[in-house]
Amino acid sequence: MDTAVQELYLERCFQLAKLGAGAVAPNPMVGAVLVYKDRVIGEGYHQRYGEAHAEVHCINQALEQYPGLIEKATLYVSLEPCAHYGKTPPCADLIIRHKIPRVVVGCRDRFEEVNGKGIERLRNAGVEVVEQIATQEAITLNKRFFTFHGLKRPYIILKWAQTRDGIMASPDGERLRITHPVTNRLVHRWRSEEAAIMVGAATAVKDDPLLDRRHWFGKAPLKIVVAASGDLPDDLKLLHSGSAAWVFNRKEEKKGAQTEWIKITAGDLVTGMLDVLFQRQVQSVFVEGGRRLLQSFIDAGLWDEARVITNTEMIAGGGLSAPSLQGQVLLQTTKIGADEITVYKHIHNQFIV
Repeated sequence: MDTAVQELYLERCFQLAKLGAGAVAPNPMVGAVLVYKDRVIGEGYHQRYGEAHAEVHCINQALEQYPGLIEKATLYVSLEPCAHYGKTPPCADLIIRHKIPRVVVGCRDRFEEVNGKGIERLRNAGVEVVEQIATQEAITLNKRFFTFHGLKRPYIILKWAQTRDGIMASPDGERLRITHPVTNRLVHRWRSEEAAIMVGAATAVKDDPLLDRRHWFGKAPLKIVVAASGDLPDDLKLLHSGSAAWVFNRKEEKKGAQTEWIKITAGDLVTGMLDVLFQRQVQSVFVEGGRRLLQSFIDAGLWDEARVITNTEMIAGGGLSAPSLQGQVLLQTTKIGADEITVYKHIHNQFIV
């Protein structure tokens, strides 16, 4: 089949997969399309962690409308079908059971329970499997998943807002109102797509933020405060907002109704936190400030993506300077009113194009 046609159907798989953003982690986002003679007879995507995978939804839709065509169709799927029992049965077995003769895969699943085993099982059952069609796009779609399993740490996104002259806060650390209301809503969407939001103790105390995604729908992310001393005011909003919060510190381990203090005893605090987050299956972290925390990730080379919002019409004339990025590669720039939103990737992250 024409490669351009296969890329077209895989692109549809990627579009479907993105509908699961923020809802399926620590699983990857996956979309699937079943095609018979250039006609789509079924579509599906992984909608929620622990529930049916994309292939199941896709095949079920085809069964309702075109049951007689499944055995003659080609299944396009953004990620290699699973071959193990987890919260759901193996999708490779489902494909074999329905006698689908051909499968086009966006990329292999690097999770150790899969990693080629799904493709091998399909081929051993006589299914034709096509690879290497849109591999990099498929990997970028699940950059969080692949970073987590490949680098053994969460995918790290840094975000801050700054004035035209590179200032992010007043001289005494007070927050400046820099961004457009529509940009603020976008930030809440970004929050909803990640497993956790992280701030430093100074930001938590000065701004007293909720760290939620109230201006967007979806799953509430875990809230993380980095407070080396372990000392935080008891009345902080984020500690009483009804969702889980963790406080990384050097002082104590304790648990409250919804807040847990996690002690990092040795070594670098940033590295220690990332080790704990990996062990606890936190796949991505959205680091929002303040400057010292952001710069500590930059200086350690421990970041994957940076989203910098610059108000091109606002000049502060003094105050706390924004962080200084190192090792960045420009991905894209967009505008919302006076806000210029620039997205960078770290030069060493191989999972983003």
